[in-house]
Amino acid sequence: MSNSIVEIEDTKCVFIFGYNASTSHPIVARRINHAKQKGAKIIVCDPRKIETARIADIYAPLANASNVAFLNAMMNVILEEGLQDQKFIDEHTENFDAFREIIKSYTPESTQHITGIEPEMLREIARTYATAETATILWGMGVCQFRQGVETVRALASLAMLTGNLGKPNVGVNPVRGQNNVQGACDMGALFNTLPGYQSFQDPETNAKFAQAWGIPELNKNPGVPLSEVPHAVKEGKIKAFYIMGEDTLQTEPDINAMKQTFKDLEFIIVQDIFMTQTAAEADVILPATSCAEHEGVYSAADRGFQRFYKAVEPVGNVKDDWVIISELATALGYPMHYNNTKEIWDELRSLCPIYKGATYEKMEGLGYIQWPCYDEGPEDQGTQYLYKNQIFDRKGGKAEFFACDWEPPMEELSEEFPLVLSTVREVGHYSCRSMTGNCRALAALADEPGFVQMNDQDAKELGIKNNDLVWISSPRGKVISRADVSSRTNKGACYMTYQWWIGKCNELTAEHLNPGSRTPEYKYSAVRIDKIEDQNWAEHYVVTEYTKLKTRLKSTALVA
Repeated sequence: MSNSIVEIEDTKCVFIFGYNASTSHPIVARRINHAKQKGAKIIVCDPRKIETARIADIYAPLANASNVAFLNAMMNVILEEGLQDQKFIDEHTENFDAFREIIKSYTPESTQHITGIEPEMLREIARTYATAETATILWGMGVCQFRQGVETVRALASLAMLTGNLGKPNVGVNPVRGQNNVQGACDMGALFNTLPGYQSFQDPETNAKFAQAWGIPELNKNPGVPLSEVPHAVKEGKIKAFYIMGEDTLQTEPDINAMKQTFKDLEFIIVQDIFMTQTAAEADVILPATSCAEHEGVYSAADRGFQRFYKAVEPVGNVKDDWVIISELATALGYPMHYNNTKEIWDELRSLCPIYKGATYEKMEGLGYIQWPCYDEGPEDQGTQYLYKNQIFDRKGGKAEFFACDWEPPMEELSEEFPLVLSTVREVGHYSCRSMTGNCRALAALADEPGFVQMNDQDAKELGIKNNDLVWISSPRGKVISRADVSSRTNKGACYMTYQWWIGKCNELTAEHLNPGSRTPEYKYSAVRIDKIEDQNWAEHYVVTEYTKLKTRLKSTALVA
């Protein structure tokens, strides 16, 4: 995020694009509500009429997979009506002419058949955003998990550049992260192609710095394998073992059936977790770790904030902290690794990553919150609330680069056999892959297996499906059962499922279609069919039986482990 979550409520315009804050990040949703109360204009662009759309000044029911076309048309209006911040463009950006050349053909009229948005509404959105004194863009997985996910992010950045909404308070480009600890994982270098602090291992000085700190001759300069490409690497014989920490891979990866085959092809699987999961049940070795309440450390928040957390209770049983397990495993493999506490690890990190250097444990004491970059260890440097101060950007020459591209359709086409769009979404009652919240009886009482498939009331009527009916959802890759959640808030021709349910496992339906840049799967657009189940009593019995079988298997595996 270029700006901070606390700044949202003091902006004059909140542009929410492919992001459902009320279910994904309820605390952010409160900030949006506060912004509305303070007079901000709220714009929501989403195929579903999500909760925030109820308070929106403008709600655009955007057609599924039309993001780039919509943003191109919006920027076309801004340019045609002279609403751009030309001073900002001239002084702080480059590549504007090439950008404008692509944008000029994307009029609201020419894109209506793609976006489904009336030209006058699109113009109203463009004017509202462009003329606001300050404007904040918020987006989520409804942007990233598409064929053109990277391109859409760059288009949103160009929209902010076009109107000068960067490099000052209460504006910015703000991805509110979608997965558990994804910001922290990226910050710490848990990516296939970067080191901690977003440093390149191909840079000789950086490579030498880390090699010296870790006591090795040099680092491997070749990139690793992205998670989404692990199945291919396993099939090709490049990967023989898989070490999984805190993730239920057999629940969260696209095309689960293909992932099951990947597990069969692997020679060795290690799982480090706090609960028995479907993935852990397939492991050759399970390493039991402490939960967040049983150890201390540092969290990395979505808006670049570091925050200490403290041990609340002593661990029970034969469990160890994650960092202890990693250290002992490294030592057993021939690389001596020893730390006395988490502070030693954090101080090593600060010494190697200039943008984190000033984020000391002392500054984070209690409820301290330090946002990177924070370069100085002195008490006066409390971190950076917003990036690009004075409109100086992290590129050679300090200027931002405009980007535009043509819209491309999603990778999978609808058909007579599979006529509906499936998009995976979040559910507020459970979190992520549900390995933790699924063990909470109170939450299970509110929502339990096999979960829900949100569908439009007109589609349901045509199929003879009533609200709460159990139905089959099928795709070219699989078939699962779920409960129909019928309403007019879901757009016609589309349906939505959360990926955390074990029986209603929608990732058995999604495809391994990857964005070329980020290698992120296109979870938001899969072709499916929904079928009515005539015998509802049989269906209810089937769900209970299958769920009981799965829980019994996991329980018995846990006891053996």
